Amino acid sequence: MIRFTSAVAALVMFAGVSAHAETSPHMSISSSGSRAYIAGPEATFTGKAWIDPLFPSPKTPQRASAGLVTFEPGARSAWHTHPLGQTLVITSGTGWVQEWGGERKVVHAGDVVACPPGVKHWHGATDKTGMAHIAIQEIDDSGKNVEWLEKVSDEQYNPVAAQ
Repeated sequence: MIRFTSAVAALVMFAGVSAHAETSPHMSISSSGSRAYIAGPEATFTGKAWIDPLFPSPKTPQRASAGLVTFEPGARSAWHTHPLGQTLVITSGTGWVQEWGGERKVVHAGDVVACPPGVKHWHGATDKTGMAHIAIQEIDDSGKNVEWLEKVSDEQYNPVAAQ
């Protein structure tokens, strides 16, 4: 557990450094609590989710953006793709991830999910436990980092409960 906590701290510290590299030759810190959380938009999330934009707008030449997303039990993203892929670092709880046509998989704190470019997928909490993750994705040359698609149905989210 100590190694995981150190890795997350290093990731967050790196995020603060990289977010302002072009505008200042010095390290900067984006203090916890200084960024406004936003509710996961109803169009792209089911249930209650909150997004803490850790470094949403990278400065050139950097392309990575990231957010800490916290899901209540039953909450999940809609189906979506990322033009340059996405990495999820599960920071707490237990959740589910699934790519289109594949089986739903369980993820736990400390797991890292690598989703290749263009792969349709969703992620969120289980029906009984909350989950949080840091979502890292790059912005392509057109300025996009995600393509939102349809919502995950209750049957897709939890086929056992839907029977």
